[in-house]
Amino acid sequence: MIATNQKSFYSINSLLPFTIMDRYLLSELLPPFLFGVGAFSSIGVTIDAVFDLIRKIVESGLPVGIAIQVFLLKMPYFIVLAFPMSTLLATLMTYSRLSSESELIALRGCGVSVYRMVLPAVMLSLIVTGMTFVFNEQVTPTANYQANRILDSALKSDKPILKQQNIFYPEYRDIQEKDGTKSKMLARLFYADQFDGKRMKGLTIIDRATEGLNQVVVAESAQWNGSQSVWDFYNGTIYLVAPNGSYRNILRFEQQQLKLPRTPLSLVEKSRDYGEMNISESLEQLTVEKLGGDRQKIRKLQVRIQQKIALPFVCLVFGLVGAAMGTVPQRTGRGTSFGVCVIVIFTYYLMFFISGAIGQAGIISPFLGAWLPNFIFLVIGLFLLMRVARR
Repeated sequence: MIATNQKSFYSINSLLPFTIMDRYLLSELLPPFLFGVGAFSSIGVTIDAVFDLIRKIVESGLPVGIAIQVFLLKMPYFIVLAFPMSTLLATLMTYSRLSSESELIALRGCGVSVYRMVLPAVMLSLIVTGMTFVFNEQVTPTANYQANRILDSALKSDKPILKQQNIFYPEYRDIQEKDGTKSKMLARLFYADQFDGKRMKGLTIIDRATEGLNQVVVAESAQWNGSQSVWDFYNGTIYLVAPNGSYRNILRFEQQQLKLPRTPLSLVEKSRDYGEMNISESLEQLTVEKLGGDRQKIRKLQVRIQQKIALPFVCLVFGLVGAAMGTVPQRTGRGTSFGVCVIVIFTYYLMFFISGAIGQAGIISPFLGAWLPNFIFLVIGLFLLMRVARR
């Protein structure tokens, strides 16, 4: 009679939104999660940043204060990477321990289903997913950008700080062949040695946008004239080329205005490394890249955007996989759980990089290239969970 009442008590409690069991499981999940965040982020920042900063202090005379500032700015990036791994570590270690000590068996004997037991892990994973998204959008890109700017400024304090070098911008136009097929042809090629924040320097422009008229512009510098929407070129030469390849005319100038697109300047102003942009900035960059028509760059950026969206959901997938693997009846120690965690993480990120590369190559869509590892591990987690629930 007591056993029946106790079973009914747990069955009723299992329907409540937040029970003693939930608080207990969450209290067991939090310590290994926090340990994982500290351990994985410390290992990552030490291998990737600390050794490099120490080398710059010794070899390049980087001030220690600047090095500490760069170190702190790089920490959010590694914390974001640690969130998914810590979620997997916490769920796997916690549920493996509960399984080895027969606590999960006791809960099932009281009428609590496997799905209900892993619900706290899913709840924690959802919270971490939100945290990862916020860090990845609001904190990490800005911190990475500031860290790189501070580091470049400190190491090049005796040189002019250039926003970008080797600016290369191709522009294409669609042409229709005689057989009716369409293809892309280079319409304009814009190259500059560097951009100092105001002017492009060392320019070479090949302009084939007007049919029957090709021109090559070589100039010492150029500046965008916003009031007239033209480029002001300084100290250069314009070579007009006939369709047969011979020179029509050569024009030397000290200052010349040419009506060319502003896109190269927009590309420079918006250009950042992928790790320095959030999703909104990446979409703006994608718009600029599409004007250039470089399909490889476009696909690479499309895959990166999808990966930025997919990364936070790895926490949810890892939480489910870790809880499902941990609920399998077994007797394993923390060392074994940690080893399994490392193998799962390595396998996932190997698939992540491979599928991303395949997506950039155009074999699969950018969406599938970014999300495929998530889908595969989600299926694995659900399969393991249903298999344990049927026992």
